[in-house]
Amino acid sequence: MDKVMATAEEALADVTDGRSFAVGGFGLSGVPEVLIGALYDSGASGLTVVSNNCGVDGRGLGILLAAGRIARVTGSYIGENKEFARQYLAGELEVELTPQGTLAERLRAGGAGIPAFYTTAGVGTQVADGGLPWRYAAGGTPRTESGGSTVAVASPPKEVRAFDGVDHILEHAITTDYALVRAARGDRHGNLVFRRAARNFNPLAAMAGRITVAEVEELVEPGVLGPDEIHLPGVFVQRVVALTPEQAADKGIEKRTVRGR
Repeated sequence: MDKVMATAEEALADVTDGRSFAVGGFGLSGVPEVLIGALYDSGASGLTVVSNNCGVDGRGLGILLAAGRIARVTGSYIGENKEFARQYLAGELEVELTPQGTLAERLRAGGAGIPAFYTTAGVGTQVADGGLPWRYAAGGTPRTESGGSTVAVASPPKEVRAFDGVDHILEHAITTDYALVRAARGDRHGNLVFRRAARNFNPLAAMAGRITVAEVEELVEPGVLGPDEIHLPGVFVQRVVALTPEQAADKGIEKRTVRGR
């Protein structure tokens, strides 16, 4: 029952090339920075990542992206990262864009053992009809001289079914080899508590991973966390890494706004 690992490196020691990861965080809030750093240090490449966004330049998943370690991303938002855009348009990165709520439910469904579900999100768009550019031709540009697209891999059409006269599209659940999440508090059994906005995609990502690793800012003994305050039960968590005070305090700010004097 004691799931605590000595270091983030030890917690990810069995990671090999080509593995898939669900990663919590939204922007730079609730991002498992220490685990991402350990994954970078492991040298693993050809990774598939499922995350709302892929970090920013030089922070979060952005460090793996800049090193060319990520082969495919499923996410909702790809802004704030110039290197992401460059790799995608150059055909170096495969990207599956999905509506944000759909992404959240695909992760939750994967953790709950639900293989697929129907939703109205994306009906009447390329999300349903297919043709979204997942990957452009390597070394090319998004458009040819004749105006045609140089799409190497396009999204397939999705099944459409009407319920009560309203069209819905079929979305498949997501499960991954690993999940990396960050929590404000956690115990040795893997029960986790998230703080405010840092909760975001973390519980959902944790549910989707076959092996979920949580970095916690404060490690407490079993029984300290009340049942009603636990956001994610330990059944979804296999490994826990306690952060040092310095690691816990290292939280990036995505955009600073300074009021004029």
